Amino acid sequence: MLVHSRKGKWATWAVFFVLFLPLFALPLLVVLAASFATNWSSAFPSGFTTGHYTAATRGESLQALTTSLVTAVTASLLALLVGTWAALAAHGLGKRGRRVLDTLFMLPVAVPSVVVGLAILVAFSKPPMLLNGTRWIVVLAHTVLVTAFAYQSVSAAIVRLDPAYEQAAASLGARPSYVLWRVRLPLLLPSLTAAAGLCFALSMGELSATMMLYPPDWTPLPVQIYAATDRGALFTGSALAVVLMTATVVVLFAVSRIRTKASYR
Repeated sequence: MLVHSRKGKWATWAVFFVLFLPLFALPLLVVLAASFATNWSSAFPSGFTTGHYTAATRGESLQALTTSLVTAVTASLLALLVGTWAALAAHGLGKRGRRVLDTLFMLPVAVPSVVVGLAILVAFSKPPMLLNGTRWIVVLAHTVLVTAFAYQSVSAAIVRLDPAYEQAAASLGARPSYVLWRVRLPLLLPSLTAAAGLCFALSMGELSATMMLYPPDWTPLPVQIYAATDRGALFTGSALAVVLMTATVVVLFAVSRIRTKASYR
């Protein structure tokens, strides 16, 4: 903390809690409380049940969670592959070429995700690129939406790399492919895992484009949450939201452990 005086530290902590509690912690606590409630007619919930979690962890809800996990993992891996390749290619280009590539990859983030979903729906609804009605169109939409974050994360990491490692390997006669696989990518591994975690978290919570594209047999969990709250089942929707948050945090924690080990290599 950059504040050195005692009063300044207390003031900083006070501002932090005043902003953090109502904006971040309180909404999450309300969802958690609602997931165990049987009734909520006053300021606090009344009644306690774990029945919402029983419904949220079996049948269609469990299938929706599996769908979200498979979609997020697949989209994250594809986004990491494409984003890393593009970031490495952009690093070798001039300023103008790098600026063009930056613009192309950031375009899906600059427009609302519902527009991206509509564009993919129109583009892949007729042969020979017919994906409409399949699970692959959902995976493709998520990949397009999160690739920009993988590209930006890896690009920033490449700029921070010390070129001395690559120059030393090249001066010893290592081929460019060897330098890439044995020197550059291992040095980028912590940033790659961080980018993968970010892509996974964003894909797990994606709703707008997914609502336009998902087929009946590939319903991700955010769509299930929206459907539950839309028909008035707020407590069941809260339990589904807690399950979604828990699954995301568990995977992010595993990715964080991998990143920590990669940082110490």
